[in-house]
Amino acid sequence: MASHYAEPLSRRISSLTPFLSCPDDAAETIGSLVPGDELLMLDNSRGWAWGYGPDGRVGYVRSSALLA
Repeated sequence: MASHYAEPLSRRISSLTPFLSCPDDAAETIGSLVPGDELLMLDNSRGWAWGYGPDGRVGYVRSSALLA
């Protein structure tokens, strides 16, 4: 759960990227996000963005996969 009930920020995915269960490249892949997919981002730190994917599941992507 996000602290202080953070309002998610809408971000778009720039390239095909794995959607992971935790912020680790070796983590379980829970899906793939494609260019243009929306991530409702709750946090972005240490090179990882955490948020809701298009299907409502929560996971992590590399921050570099987000459009500026």
